[in-house]
Amino acid sequence: MWRKEQRAMSDQPSTAELVQEDLTHLLHPMTPLYEHAQRGPLVLVEGQGIMVRDSDGREYLDGLAGLWNVNVGHGRREIVAAAAAQMERLAFAPSFFGLSNVPAIQLGHRLAELTPPGLKRFFYTCGGSESNETAFKIARAYWRLRGRPEKYKIIARERAYHGPSYGALSATGLPQFHQYYGPLVPGFLHVMMPDPYRGTYDPARYADVGEAAAAALEEAIQREGPETVAAFIAEPVPGVGGVLVPPPSYFPRVQEICRRYQVLLIVDEVITGFGRTGRWFGVEHWGVQPDLMTLAKGITSGYLPLGAVALTEEIYQVLAAPGVTFLHGFIYYGHPVCCAAALANLAIIERERLVENAARMGEYLLARLTELRDHPLVGDVRGLGLMAGVELVADRATRRPFPPEKQVGRQVVHLARENGLLCRASGDIICFAPPLCIDRAGVDLLVERFRRALEAVAARV
Repeated sequence: MWRKEQRAMSDQPSTAELVQEDLTHLLHPMTPLYEHAQRGPLVLVEGQGIMVRDSDGREYLDGLAGLWNVNVGHGRREIVAAAAAQMERLAFAPSFFGLSNVPAIQLGHRLAELTPPGLKRFFYTCGGSESNETAFKIARAYWRLRGRPEKYKIIARERAYHGPSYGALSATGLPQFHQYYGPLVPGFLHVMMPDPYRGTYDPARYADVGEAAAAALEEAIQREGPETVAAFIAEPVPGVGGVLVPPPSYFPRVQEICRRYQVLLIVDEVITGFGRTGRWFGVEHWGVQPDLMTLAKGITSGYLPLGAVALTEEIYQVLAAPGVTFLHGFIYYGHPVCCAAALANLAIIERERLVENAARMGEYLLARLTELRDHPLVGDVRGLGLMAGVELVADRATRRPFPPEKQVGRQVVHLARENGLLCRASGDIICFAPPLCIDRAGVDLLVERFRRALEAVAARV
């Protein structure tokens, strides 16, 4: 139900006025600006549950939970109330120079209860890219403080996305994000991503693409020299890279390799954390215990900007050695209002058993999307929890992709929006990650609206 008080928008400028002001003043991120200037923005004004509404009153199913982050759904008054109460009590307090605040302390305790064993220390940020930047700096500082400054290289994966800031961008393995911004930060390199649909490997040597990808990591460490490699970073399930669910063999083997060569394992849980995959954290599917884990998005369900880096006590003690000052931080580290919102958000996830719902509804979403597998445009359907991808191809038998200039994925996303569904295209992979509160009726609606868009594009191409 939409709240009556939210529907009274008589003092709101018209859609035409809002669009003109947007086009006059704003530079949108991750947006083809020339095309944006021709079409203008879709102006969203309110949300409730899995639905959002635009400035003309039209409703859309939020099939990507904002940007993979509105885990508890829109319009949760408990989070708003917690943030407002904290703002009245103490709107801001710095965390530099030994200062702290109650919500930041309480959130640290709660995160220690939720995260995988061994992660008991937390460094707060404002989002995922900052979290990954921080993890890289911690990894390099850790080895330098241990008397091994030559261990500075960071290994990431092709098709990975870790953020747009320079260190995170250098770890990102998607060349389109690099094209205007070189040179990138030195000391980053990339290895094979385990892609069960498109990955190639020698079946005489490896049982599956997961084993082949893990072997590629080991080969890179040996080639570079283990004495030069500080850390390896990986997302449990890459989102922007196309919802690539690794084979069960992959992460246990990766952890074994990292331990053998004394390489810190950084797991990027920015998208997968806080229930998205049907577990509190994605690595729980494979029993992996990272040295560092980066968090954001679902920690507040996007209601306020917050991220974190979880680290082991052993790493913390190295950073806390006598005479050492960890000269890194952000002004809004541990912001009391953001931390209060996070605590309220985590309480909702736990109380409403949204992690369990993500597992159940994720199975249902994958089953419903799999019904489209025989569609002439659909090459692959995959997912884990409430995170799914549908890969579109020109030829299903050969898995031949469409020419990039056809922009088939973007066509589908555009027509899905016309049918009342918001989703995302990563190339020609359509990505879904609805709020964790979705039910079977919501899943059915999502799939039906997607199917309509798919049929419309099929008629064109």
